[in-house]
Amino acid sequence: MPRIAYVNGRYVKHSDASVHIEDRGYQFADGVYEVCEVRHGYIVDLTRHLNRLDRSLGELRIDWPMGRAALTQVIRETLRRNHVRNGLFYMQVTRGVARRDHVFPAEGTPPSLVITAKSTDARVIAAKNANGIRAITLIDNRWDRVDIKSIGLLPNAMARQQAKEAGAQEAIYVDGDGMVKEGAATNVWIVDPDGTLVTRPAEHGILRGITRTTLMDVGAKLGLTIAERNFSVSEMLAAREVFLTAATSICFPVVSVDGQAIANGHPGSVSQKVREAFFDVAEKIAI
Repeated sequence: MPRIAYVNGRYVKHSDASVHIEDRGYQFADGVYEVCEVRHGYIVDLTRHLNRLDRSLGELRIDWPMGRAALTQVIRETLRRNHVRNGLFYMQVTRGVARRDHVFPAEGTPPSLVITAKSTDARVIAAKNANGIRAITLIDNRWDRVDIKSIGLLPNAMARQQAKEAGAQEAIYVDGDGMVKEGAATNVWIVDPDGTLVTRPAEHGILRGITRTTLMDVGAKLGLTIAERNFSVSEMLAAREVFLTAATSICFPVVSVDGQAIANGHPGSVSQKVREAFFDVAEKIAI
């Protein structure tokens, strides 16, 4: 079966999907996106993802492409047409098509909406969870508004490429004071010597990840102590565990950073516990 994409009101073959060359997403990265997990035929944490989409659109002054209920139905239909029961969907909204000009186009220019969906191989994720992943650290060189889930991801792509060339799977951004911020496409957590789950506050400087937010609910259910505070690279290297959270991976244990082993160099028990409990706690909306 060919993959199907939704593009501005039409369901089309993925191979035929296209947008106008003067779409502002293409010209200026003038848009936002969301990625959401699908597991066992359920969309995971959709309400929180749509709430964050609403915030991102509001911060950039982009209109919703359609009502929230209608968008939910388009998401479901895209997943159904792609026969996705375990995988993800990607949704992108841009300011729309207009003659190239840095200022915003005329009021009433319709935003563009693209949704794609695909199945994922659970064996790949399971292998990463079993073996752990490696990470490197980089000084953060992104724009200041990383709290907006913007499609302007060139620094993130460059960081991921640098990680790949170093034999790692993720790059962790560090600020000028040597404090950990977030991964190129993940939020970063540590388990400190007291067993507390620690992650950087999301008020400024990082994206408020949806999986990050739900994981706090998971931790509360499991009786774990969670602290939102800054932590340094040296504290991360000395932690009992380091793990990364994202919608498409939930919780990946990190076994080394910059070539230095974390703890005994193997995935830890806390990341496993929260990963195993996550789906039971997260919101689930049937396709």
